[in-house]
Amino acid sequence: MPETRIVRRGDSAYEAIRTEMVWNELTPQRFPEMIVRAESEQDVQEAVRLARSRGLRIAVRAGGHSWIGSPVRDGGMLIDLSALRQCVVAPETRTAAVQPGVTGGSLAAQLAPFGLAFPAGHCGSVGVSGYLLSGGLGWNSGAWGPGCASVRAIEAVTADGHGVRCSEHEHPDLFWAARGAGPGFFAVVTRFHLRLWELPGAIVQTAYTFPLDELPAVAAWTTEAAGRLPAGVEASFLLGAADPALSAAPYRPKVIKVTATAFAASHDEAVRSLEPLRTCPLADRALSRQIDEPVSYESLHTTSGTLWPEGRRCAVDTLWSDDGFDTLLRRLAPFVAEAPSEQSFVLAPFWPASRNRELWRDMAFSALGDTYVASFAIWTDPEDDALNIRWLRDTMGAVEPLGTGHYVGEADLTADPSRAERCYAPEDWRRLEELRARYDPEGVFHTYLAP
Repeated sequence: MPETRIVRRGDSAYEAIRTEMVWNELTPQRFPEMIVRAESEQDVQEAVRLARSRGLRIAVRAGGHSWIGSPVRDGGMLIDLSALRQCVVAPETRTAAVQPGVTGGSLAAQLAPFGLAFPAGHCGSVGVSGYLLSGGLGWNSGAWGPGCASVRAIEAVTADGHGVRCSEHEHPDLFWAARGAGPGFFAVVTRFHLRLWELPGAIVQTAYTFPLDELPAVAAWTTEAAGRLPAGVEASFLLGAADPALSAAPYRPKVIKVTATAFAASHDEAVRSLEPLRTCPLADRALSRQIDEPVSYESLHTTSGTLWPEGRRCAVDTLWSDDGFDTLLRRLAPFVAEAPSEQSFVLAPFWPASRNRELWRDMAFSALGDTYVASFAIWTDPEDDALNIRWLRDTMGAVEPLGTGHYVGEADLTADPSRAERCYAPEDWRRLEELRARYDPEGVFHTYLAP
């Protein structure tokens, strides 16, 4: 491998490149001995062999959107896949072969001319690799399922430095693990083979914003109405600061926002699917209303990205639960009201796909509860790090007793030694550990980050 693709700790460029490995401005104080910037799939094989020869444990990075900077570990080798951005679309078979550095927004743009789509992540700048390996809770998952359900095969480099193809019929155990093992996956995926979906003919949104103290009534109404929405409607709660346009005062009041996005073949069908939310008994209390507004698939990625802007310090944690949103959000609302940063918020999406167990068939990833919440601490000043991380831990601690598990793609694995294990059903965790022992008996790959 050319030396120009290897950066060692102590090199003049090392620190700048190390900080590039994480999108989050909250760069972890962990230092790999070596960073390899792969430019081809052959580079990846050579990097794995080099690591083995020098006794270096391997971590892998593609898009860099891991909230906790999981790929950046002390010691060992970090393999950077961000330059692998090839995307080959086969519209006649509705498939695509995608390298790990491709982002969700880029993938959507390349598929749109063919009238095709993929359930990529909500934030368009997220790379497909970490998203798909973690399961992938993305757009229109109620109809399309988690992103990893549309992965038909992968190409990967295993701990011995050799390339393999994995699918339901080739190395099926490794394929099972690749769909959900997240940052603990014990191989390097160099290409994903994806099943594509027909681009919806229409996407329509309805949204209401209410004062935060209206939460009990809003949660009850929305939960009842959401139960009557078809699978092609994605609904969510957001608890946070009001949009600046809603307040003339310097202080942005805290609100609860209900948003529903309908994916359908036609505008009329999309509008009909939003009918349960059209008549709102609380409408006179709303601070704003947006009814049946058409949006594009590309704009969904762009708009969602504004929730997680570049150049911020971020921390997040998640929780699955079998308790209702009214219970969970009542516990979370006081913390939102007192958040030290007005950029922080709680997101609580309805995942209708969790009701359809067929969508989760034969993969490491699964929905571990009927409801799901994610708290995002977002701030700017490094002096406020401890304050905001404590807010996140206290906020999630309020609902942790009601939890049934976490989502590995956005869980704060540094919060508790058991966090990674609690991202899986017990039998799936045991299977992952057994497969790790089989495919990586020498521990070439780093396992899950822990406190």
